[in-house]
Amino acid sequence: MGVAASWPRALGQRFNPGGVAAVVAVAASEPRLALPHVSVQDIRWLDWAELRRAGFRGVVFDKDNTLTAPYAPELWPLLTTSFDQCRAAFPGAIAVYSNSAGLKQYDPDGSDASTIEATIDGVHVIRHDAKKPAGAAKEIESYFDCSASDLVLVGDRYFTDVIYGNRNGFLTVFTEPLSFVGESYIVRKLDSTFPAASALRLLPCWLESWKRTLSIIGTRKDTDQLSTLCSLMRERL
Repeated sequence: MGVAASWPRALGQRFNPGGVAAVVAVAASEPRLALPHVSVQDIRWLDWAELRRAGFRGVVFDKDNTLTAPYAPELWPLLTTSFDQCRAAFPGAIAVYSNSAGLKQYDPDGSDASTIEATIDGVHVIRHDAKKPAGAAKEIESYFDCSASDLVLVGDRYFTDVIYGNRNGFLTVFTEPLSFVGESYIVRKLDSTFPAASALRLLPCWLESWKRTLSIIGTRKDTDQLSTLCSLMRERL
């Protein structure tokens, strides 16, 4: 792809006006949508086997800064072991849903999606029309042949991944961005300041979020709900 064709794509991926509008709207009226059910440093902290035992049927990842460096096709090296564990727990049930690869606006021929599928074994990249946080989950549900409520969505952005996931009924997992290299200043500021700036408004929603999470987990296992939720995250020394 030539420079003239690629620069609008890079700009659009780095700055998402729809995402900015969504975070403003959510902060004003529905702050609970920006609360992930689980928040961890990165996917190494997740117990994939426990998520499978809890009844979830598949995992949907954001790509940039969740699995890979921004705009890179290969898995972040430190995540290899955890991703292998995810693949073992969810064989044939792992997908990427990204605002870069697979999004028809920036990857109309699916070439980036195909590159990722060839580079990261066991991943299917969902081809889709709408840029997160907009859009429903129909392409994802069609691929997995189940409801979004049976799926885990993992991403590094509150105002795209988490809002999109909560709107559509996923179990949402927030991970810290792997790297800010290549990200615009405004994206870095929004990602870093949104949780702090919204903390006071979000406080009344934390209890509701916990209740919702415990309800999701509790419908899948006849065990203590809080213990089940806590076991989704690995203990670290």
